[in-house]
Amino acid sequence: MSSNTPLPPRRSTGAAKAAAVRTNPPKKKKRVWLRLLTTLILIVIVGLGAYAYSLWRQVNGALDDASSGAATQTVPSGEKAQNKPIALLLLGMDYRPKIGTMNTDVVMVAAFNPKSNTATVVTIPRDSDLQLEGYSTQKINAFYARFHGKSEAKGDAADAYARDEMKEMLGKFFDIDIHYASVLKFQGFVDIVDKLGGVKVNVDKDMRYVDNADGTNIDLEAGEQTLRGEDALGFVRYRKSNRGTAASSDFERNERQSQVLGAIVDKMKSFGGLTKLGGVIDVAGKNLVTDIPKAQITNMLKTYYDINREDIRFLPLTGVWKSPYVYLDDESVAEAKAALAEEMSPEGRSKGAAATDTAEGAK
Repeated sequence: MSSNTPLPPRRSTGAAKAAAVRTNPPKKKKRVWLRLLTTLILIVIVGLGAYAYSLWRQVNGALDDASSGAATQTVPSGEKAQNKPIALLLLGMDYRPKIGTMNTDVVMVAAFNPKSNTATVVTIPRDSDLQLEGYSTQKINAFYARFHGKSEAKGDAADAYARDEMKEMLGKFFDIDIHYASVLKFQGFVDIVDKLGGVKVNVDKDMRYVDNADGTNIDLEAGEQTLRGEDALGFVRYRKSNRGTAASSDFERNERQSQVLGAIVDKMKSFGGLTKLGGVIDVAGKNLVTDIPKAQITNMLKTYYDINREDIRFLPLTGVWKSPYVYLDDESVAEAKAALAEEMSPEGRSKGAAATDTAEGAK
């Protein structure tokens, strides 16, 4: 039986080819996109390589600026940061030319262990009387300036003498060898935080304080927020108010210092922080003076570049305030000594303890 349904017209060869073009895109177009994607990836790789090279040149320049008198020193294999635990003294200098002060209002001793890839940072209240045999009764933040004044040398040599004396004094206090010391001016701290685009912290109380002598103007409200450089400096320095807000103790200041340092570590490890690392390195080099050899700083960067905040144990020392000094608790000092000794041991410490201590120190 024949069908009444007409057969479709037969397509010409040209029409068939046109249909094939419409239903099956040619492999050539796919190859074009693959080549374009590959080219873009290569551009990114080359760009990152150029950025890394540029960044390394900045690091080298900054290390030359910061490593006063130590830029060309070599480091024996057994002393390299990747082979041996290292203890550092970190000083934040309240250097204000208008009033001529050289107080080190931030005093920290940090120990790093390459085996466990961990660190312990002990913060000492600025008004502490160490009650250390052989040393006079004096707030710890004034010792650097005193040592500097006692030096018969001037300039960089006087700075080096003061650093060495501070290392020796705090090494005796904590019963460890402190290998190096670094001094960062507060302006460098401000610039670093600004270069990172600010740091996120929890401001524990309203803070208002004005000092027209040096231009200080602290005006912060309580709550979690991102602070730029000047406000972050005010946050870690705040102690008293002349604008009606509650005062703050040295112990609270130390906790805030630990919180901000942890926030800086987090920010620098983020992608946004990495893209701003060049600017951070530049301002750090201009405001930091250290006796760490340039080669050793490079070793430390290679060894601890991936350290996490939870693997940094912050231990602010506690005590009792009896004007004009802070008298440290024996138990707090003993805990800090044990923690630093553990960090300086060949095997380091377990990372589980670090997370707990860090959380407590950042409160």
